[in-house]
Amino acid sequence: MANTIKHQGIVENINGSHLSVRIIQTSACSACSAKGHCSSADSKEKVIDIIDSSAPSYRIGEPVMVVGETSMGMMAVALAFVLPFVLLILSLFIFMAVLNDELYASLISLALLIPYYYILWLNKARLKQKFSFTIKPIK
Repeated sequence: MANTIKHQGIVENINGSHLSVRIIQTSACSACSAKGHCSSADSKEKVIDIIDSSAPSYRIGEPVMVVGETSMGMMAVALAFVLPFVLLILSLFIFMAVLNDELYASLISLALLIPYYYILWLNKARLKQKFSFTIKPIK
């Protein structure tokens, strides 16, 4: 069970097999007893879309547990931050060696991120299937 992410949420909307669940995402230190004296404690409300064949068995307003795998989080961080950073650094070194101009090499390297994120955007349907959450009732 250590490789799962769990958030308690409330069912907001049910449309066929599609559920919308509102969760409150908190930072790790928001449960700290000194959070009133610290500016780093924060929480955000988010709506998670879940496709589940047993969606009609839930009711709007029912508390549920949203469960995902930590590997989804790691993959999301890799796609959004690690791979673009590696692409940026490698392309910067390559263009610096080829062009011998720091300004143009850095601008071209930054411009390479545009097609990268565009390709991610084009594949959002496939990524949405890969990054899917499950839902469990709270007993």
